[in-house]
Amino acid sequence: MSVELPRLRECCPPLLRETLSAADAEQLAGLLKVLADPARLRLLSLVAAHPGQEACVCELTEPLGLSQPTVSHHLKVLHMAGLLGREQRGIWVYYRLLPGRLEMLQQALAPDAGEKLETASPAAAVAPEKR
Repeated sequence: MSVELPRLRECCPPLLRETLSAADAEQLAGLLKVLADPARLRLLSLVAAHPGQEACVCELTEPLGLSQPTVSHHLKVLHMAGLLGREQRGIWVYYRLLPGRLEMLQQALAPDAGEKLETASPAAAVAPEKR
């Protein structure tokens, strides 16, 4: 099974502030697909929680309860998506969080996290009753 990974470039304009182009929507969807796996989300969390936001692959297998090849596959997908950096040290591979892609994703989804979005009132969203 082949996983198509998003291209590494600046992400898209803020999703909730501007209309996305087809290319930007494709890239954002690719990154969201990478993150839409529970094991990958846990791996990001585990790496981020380690000192220096860096962990050896040997420290990540047991907490997930998955086989080493499966964990390595998920780490490779996260690395190819630009979410994790990778460094070989002897026989072990160390992964570190690369916050740039996560920050781009955050900016695309919630550019002004502190601001409240302007939306229609909840009453306006409810369909009128049929009589």
